[in-house]
Amino acid sequence: MLRSSLLVALSFASFACAQTKVAATVDGETIELKAVDAQIAGRESLVPLTGTQTRQVRMEVLAGLIDDLLVRRFLRESGIKIDPGEIDRGWQALVETQKKRNLAIADYLRETEQTEAQVRLSIRQMIQMAHYVRKNTADEALVKYFEANRDYFDRATVRSSHIVLRVGASATPDERREAREKLKKLRADIAAGTADFAEAAKKISQCPSAPKGGDIGWIYRRFQTDEAYAKAAFSLKVGEISDVVETDFGLHLVRTTERKAGTPAKIEMVLDDVREAWSEDFRQSLLVRLRQKAKIEITLP
Repeated sequence: MLRSSLLVALSFASFACAQTKVAATVDGETIELKAVDAQIAGRESLVPLTGTQTRQVRMEVLAGLIDDLLVRRFLRESGIKIDPGEIDRGWQALVETQKKRNLAIADYLRETEQTEAQVRLSIRQMIQMAHYVRKNTADEALVKYFEANRDYFDRATVRSSHIVLRVGASATPDERREAREKLKKLRADIAAGTADFAEAAKKISQCPSAPKGGDIGWIYRRFQTDEAYAKAAFSLKVGEISDVVETDFGLHLVRTTERKAGTPAKIEMVLDDVREAWSEDFRQSLLVRLRQKAKIEITLP
């Protein structure tokens, strides 16, 4: 939900912006429209998009570019320096990963629609963030984080199904309220035995999982699905159905169908995983703060 809460000033593109084709301005620094369209060019060639769909995809890509700009600027201002050799090693690790898949690095660049320079910039940013977090995180904080997220580090999993109604950021309050009330009534009907969860999912769920009764399979506690969804799925007993859950994808009813406890972990054995997960959470909370402080103007046509 982080991106959906992006605080921006939406406006019509001015004549000047149309001439320079600026998609957004962040504290005076511009993101050009061609940078946005370069990332969606491949999608458009595979699936023709309507004008409305193209703008929606552009907005999603633009949100990611704004995030990258904010984090890159933060890391630059933090003064964290890294050895260029670390970037080379990160690049080589990616090359080796591709080889294990019997693929070349060129295949990865084509699949992700990036240049080598763009990938190296991402590697640099990840390494800088890791250094920053390591420098500014006490061991006690990592221990507390490990204890608070034992489900994830024990590799516990749950299998869940859902019924989702797509309610985008542009939905009116009435549309959002109507969707929420529809799901609340459906939940009551299922609880009363007058409706079946799987059949309802097949009929009204706006997700590719609908034909399977809403089944999305097994998930870990963190980083596979939206945090609000995962939190709900793991909080339920087998067979229980959640209240209405809101994510970036819409409004959901979640039902947990199976659960596996995983294997109890010791922090010294998963310390790298703890640091990595902590870093990702730190990055997301950092973005919230950076967006609140930044002056962001969207001029996307």
